[in-house]
Amino acid sequence: MASVQLDSSLVYVILFVLSSILIVRSLRSSRKDGLRPHLPSPPALPILGNLHQLGRGHHHRKLQALARQYGPLFLLRLGSMRALVVSSAAMAEEVLKTQDHIFCGRPRQYTARAISYNFRDIGFSPYGDRWRQLRRIAVVHLLSLKRVDSFRALREQEVALLVARIHEDRTQGHKHHQHQAVNVSQLIIGLTFNVISKSAFGNRLGGTDPGTVREMLEEVTVLLETIAVSDLFPQFGWVDWLTGLDSRIETTATKLDAIFERVLQEHEKSSENGVESGDLVDDLLTVAKEGGEGFKLDRTDVKGLILDLFVAGIDTTSKAILWAMAELVKNPNEMEKVQAEVRQVVGAQGVLEQQLGKMSRLQAAMKEAMRLHPPVPLLIPHEVIRDTKLHVYHIPAQTRVIVNAWAIGRDSESWENAEEFLPERFMHNNIFDYSGKDIRFIPFSAGRRGCPGIAFATRLAELALANLLYHFNWELPEGQDVESFEVVESNGLSPSLKSDLILVPKQMQA
Repeated sequence: MASVQLDSSLVYVILFVLSSILIVRSLRSSRKDGLRPHLPSPPALPILGNLHQLGRGHHHRKLQALARQYGPLFLLRLGSMRALVVSSAAMAEEVLKTQDHIFCGRPRQYTARAISYNFRDIGFSPYGDRWRQLRRIAVVHLLSLKRVDSFRALREQEVALLVARIHEDRTQGHKHHQHQAVNVSQLIIGLTFNVISKSAFGNRLGGTDPGTVREMLEEVTVLLETIAVSDLFPQFGWVDWLTGLDSRIETTATKLDAIFERVLQEHEKSSENGVESGDLVDDLLTVAKEGGEGFKLDRTDVKGLILDLFVAGIDTTSKAILWAMAELVKNPNEMEKVQAEVRQVVGAQGVLEQQLGKMSRLQAAMKEAMRLHPPVPLLIPHEVIRDTKLHVYHIPAQTRVIVNAWAIGRDSESWENAEEFLPERFMHNNIFDYSGKDIRFIPFSAGRRGCPGIAFATRLAELALANLLYHFNWELPEGQDVESFEVVESNGLSPSLKSDLILVPKQMQA
């Protein structure tokens, strides 16, 4: 994902000019509830609050630094928004499990409103009966283990095409007496897009070029990472119009809806002619047509559910694979161990998905990479749906809650040698699954708002990684060595590698 935006210095200039209008109101509100113990909080500026302490990038790192100073539970004031920051496993346990029924709301993010069809998807939908029914439909009809298994052939086929492409690039380089480097980042992003696109749409994209769909989804991801002025200062929402953000959101939402509408029409036409490919859109249209389960799924709901699959699925899966590859390259001893296991398990027929369960070291390496690099380090923000008490503090309704999964995964009180890549810690340890059974490891969040697509994402990630390690030995391009290779993250709320992962594949020796 691209870096988070606060739409440039123009916003700050305007806000500083207008800040004096609200200073008295801000000072009065800070005196409220004076008899209650106050949450620790960094010193804040009038109006801006703590925005200056976050800046533009690596928010998870900056929040970790603040947690070391103010504790695992502290309050930020981001404009007019109150944000509770959770940075320890103990506090996350309380928020995501013990009081999950209270902390399960979603703030109404400005950029998400139009893109998510006014919060008609699962990810941004407010908590309630409608959200529960949508999630149930997703879990039962789209993301159940049986449904995930049904796409096994597709995953294996697409990964085989990926391997063939790398072989072809190697062969071309060999003809020119070169060791041909490949852009692993682009290959993996293309793989995840192809698998998710074909799972959702089959080969029916309503006449839209796949490249156009991919570009549109990348723009959606960027916008969903953009913090609008309207989120922080509702009084100054006009600034989003002035900076062009409103127009950009509207244009993107309109184009995306047009693509989805053409896809649905093509699927409906095929269904009328007795042709169904068994993809996820067919499933959703069937549910919408037949009804049942106490909830009427309409056309807009279908679009919102498909949007979630794309935005969440492509991004999290590709990043999981790339971070694992980068960490293994940086730690060649661990790479050798994982490759030895994969090549011992796999027979002459190549990697089969049913063999992944025997690759405990590969699965451990994937988990360790996601401990150090969760796809969304601060998860998707939660919101308190009614007043509650957390620890000794009063937490009012509508407080935004930020869980720093990145900091929790690197907490030295929970993890020995927390900053090191040590897959061994996950070997033969079933307590650490991806669903947040142990709250120290929550790359996909936990509780009611935990990601329902874990099996879909991890199955493809493990299969792709196993194939890359089985078929090739990987080296850095000429002029680079392991000591100089840096695993550096980009800016943004969902950082990827700062630079594309460029590696040289070499044929596995028989």
